[in-house]
Order: sequence, then structure tokens, then C-alpha cells
Amino acid sequence: MMILAFASCEKVIDIKLNDTAKKYVVEGNIANEAGQCVVSITQTKNFSENNDFAGVGGAVVTVSDNGGVSIPLTETAPGIYTTTAITGTTGHVYTLQVAVGGQAFTAISTMPVPVNLDSVFIEDRALFGDSTKIVNITYKDPIAKGNSYRFIQYRNNVREKTVFVTNDDFTNGNNVTNQLLIFGDDDDDKKIKSGDIIRVNMQCIDVPVYTYWFSIDAATGESNNATPANPVSNITGGALGYFSAHTTQSKTVVVP
Repeated sequence: MMILAFASCEKVIDIKLNDTAKKYVVEGNIANEAGQCVVSITQTKNFSENNDFAGVGGAVVTVSDNGGVSIPLTETAPGIYTTTAITGTTGHVYTLQVAVGGQAFTAISTMPVPVNLDSVFIEDRALFGDSTKIVNITYKDPIAKGNSYRFIQYRNNVREKTVFVTNDDFTNGNNVTNQLLIFGDDDDDKKIKSGDIIRVNMQCIDVPVYTYWFSIDAATGESNNATPANPVSNITGGALGYFSAHTTQSKTVVVP
């Protein structure tokens, strides 16, 4: 009786979601390898729209090194701008400038000193009652404080969406072992298995870029209890996204 009475009180609630002004999303990267200066530009969408984020063409995009001559980037695909005329150098300060749709955006990022990715290995670990294969990475954090890191994991050339980011607040000058834990995926086809090829890309990033990825993780992580908010961007002018000048290296292992 209680169930029937309770069900009879149900109502359809029509939530009105107001449309908001679209924002440009700029994602820029320059690394210490040739051909690794790439900027993508898209726009946000309203809740009622689909999730197809088409690239925004026709922008004027430049990158300068230590305040020198601005190098123009060429649109090589819709919304994708690249150049091979500049390769990142440790210690240099890079400035990104974007002009699109009558708006102008600027971002600055400093390329840190590289820290060596010593090893990537797989460990079997009991997790929530099941035996799970976990990717581990090791590196030696420098004595100097202020190092920040981002790790990107690929399984059989498919990128894992989880954000892996850390700094040396509690590990300064230490030999560090981190586990790249992935939660919330019950799809057996996506779990690491023997014979899988795992590649981990390690980026040494500056503090503003760390803050961006940390805020992304805080807003979308499995333990998130915070009110959703836009991540902390290092781009001025009102765009979302980030600009990262970072060192990069990778190691690949076959899961035993």
C-alpha cells in the first residue's frame, strides 16, 4: 500500500536549463620535440546540443619564444593549428596568441627542466576483492622544489581519459613510485590484460598547467564532492582551456 501511495505522488519535473553564451576552448601544447607545437580551437555547447565539437577555423594563431618573433601556425585541419618552425627548449618562456571571432586570447607557459622517467612496470594488486593489473611509474624528483608532472596512459594505442597529475609537495627530492589507478570502469574489455601494450607519456609541466589539470581532476574525479566549476585556465581574455610548454618522454611495456 505504501508503494502504491508513494508512486501516485510522482510528477514529471521539467527542468529549464538556460542557454549561455558560447565560449572558445583553446588547447595549446609545445614540447621539446620537433613537430610538437599544436593548438586546437573549439567552442562550448549548450546542454541541449549534441557532443560533436567541431573545430573552429579561420583563427590567427602565433607562438613566440622568450618574447621574440611570433611564429604563425597553419590550420592543417578544421580547428587544428600547427607549425614545425619552433621546437620547445627547457627554461624558455612561450607566449600563445589567438585571434578569432573578434576576440583575442593570450597565454604564457615556461618549459621546465626535464625529469627522467626511469621505468614503467605492471603490478598485480587486490582491488575491491579482485586481482587487478596496475600500471606503475618511477622517477627521481630533483632536489629543487616546484616540479609538476602529468602522465598520459595508452592501452593498445587507445588513450586513457583519466587525468594523472601530481607535484613534489610531499615527494621533493625523493625516488617516487606512482600507481596510475583507474576507477569507475567495469567494462572488462577496457581492463588491462596480459599481452596488452601499455605506453606512458610523462610531461614535466609548469605550475599554472598543473593547476589547470588538478582543477580538472577535482571537478571530474571519482571522489569529487565539489560544486562543478570551470577549470583554472592560464589563458587570458575569456577562453577556456590551457597552454602548456612541457618536456615529454615515454616508455612502453607489454603486460606479462
